Amino acid sequence: MSETAARFEPEGSGLLERRFKFAANGTTIGRDTMAGVTTFIVMSYIIFVNPQILSFAGIEDLEAIGLPFNQVLAATCLVAGVMTILMGLYTNRAYAIAPGLGLNAVVAFSLVASEGLSFPAAMGLVVVEGIAVTILVLTGTREKIMDAIPLDLKKAIAIGIGLFIAFIGLVNSGIVVRGAGTVVDLAPLTTWPLLVTFFGLIVTIALRARGVRGDLLIGIVLTTILATVINEAAGNDAGFVAGASWPGDVYETPDLALLGNFNFDAFTELAFISAVVWAFSLFLADFFDTMGTLVGVGKPAGYLDADGKLPEIRKPLLVDSLAAVAGGAASTSSATTYIESASGVGVGGRTGWVAVVCGALFFPFMFFAPIIGMVPPQATAPALIIVGFLMMSALTEMEERAEDEERGIDPDRRRKLAGIDFSDLGIGLAAALTIMIMPFTFSITDGIGIGFLAYVTVRTAQGRLRDIHPFMWIASAAFLLYFLVPILQETFDWI
Repeated sequence: MSETAARFEPEGSGLLERRFKFAANGTTIGRDTMAGVTTFIVMSYIIFVNPQILSFAGIEDLEAIGLPFNQVLAATCLVAGVMTILMGLYTNRAYAIAPGLGLNAVVAFSLVASEGLSFPAAMGLVVVEGIAVTILVLTGTREKIMDAIPLDLKKAIAIGIGLFIAFIGLVNSGIVVRGAGTVVDLAPLTTWPLLVTFFGLIVTIALRARGVRGDLLIGIVLTTILATVINEAAGNDAGFVAGASWPGDVYETPDLALLGNFNFDAFTELAFISAVVWAFSLFLADFFDTMGTLVGVGKPAGYLDADGKLPEIRKPLLVDSLAAVAGGAASTSSATTYIESASGVGVGGRTGWVAVVCGALFFPFMFFAPIIGMVPPQATAPALIIVGFLMMSALTEMEERAEDEERGIDPDRRRKLAGIDFSDLGIGLAAALTIMIMPFTFSITDGIGIGFLAYVTVRTAQGRLRDIHPFMWIASAAFLLYFLVPILQETFDWI
């Protein structure tokens, strides 16, 4: 092992080297530890956002039927911590897991608030879809579906997710707001939160330009300090809606009463077909969100092979599917692999130690949850924007492949092979729609679905049916049903 790695290794870390293979993966235990901390900080918002959504916090008409905030917080930390550590130990990959943002909103606002389900019944549907996905993983079907997707569409998914998470950063920081007469607009640059955001962005960009390791984490810490100082000086009236203040209470005893609080009454509380359709919708969202995340994070991490496939993909898929079951069983909604894992990869993280560190950091916040509240969205936004840029770089990435050199392919031709071939209508249109729809709809699943349907439609119109893998037909048909669910529910009372 290198001298650099040795300096970061604590006593007994030879065991960790053998287990996680830092040197073989081009990293060190110190770098991956920092990457784990970075991933945790960037995704730690879910510790507070998930309880807010499932408790209907601040919504007067719904707050009475919501889950207890503190109980959801404790269960969220437990599920995220256990499943992220399991991911790191079992796969040796830097993927982190937590209850899915978006999936929790479906459970709370669609199933409970709109359909009238109880929370235990709604969580039972999450358990059902998680079991279904697990069966597909164990039979190898989920892996085959992922392998059936054209390489260029996988690249488009990575780029689309990059735009998506950059957009999350822009929205969370307040730079982009809902505009009058338009969907979004640039916020007036006259507030302290925006000043803090741009400070963090400039600092993070400068650190990255200088090649400083841990630039995202350093940027988050420095930005949080500045935001807290400004907010405290202004008497906590500087305009920050979350974080940027010293916590009042530090310690909270975790309440895990929600563990096991689920049932399968949805199939009696709703029409049976309707319950099946909702479970199927959750299944599709979980299935393809994970697929996009594994590819999107795996590409910059160097996990994908020359054909855009993830070796031993069944391992992360299995842990992810079990996490969905665990999330439903703990009443946190479906837990899934997080795209924010890319932030740890962005600072050089490569091994499962990243996930182990990230997962371990969730546990203290079952007891000291208020501390993480010091980090405002304005501090994590620059990291999301930079990570989004890194993921979008897949569009012009050059892949040096020995077989190309042997075949005499020149660099310009290799660049075309490495990028997306937009001159091919089937690939180009599908890729473009995938890239655009994800941020525009704030949904990874919608972007992938529209891209798949476009690809199958164009290839069919071109008479190139042989180019369409059977699983692409199946997935496209499933997405078509997914998009038709609202129409079917309005048309048929039994759905």
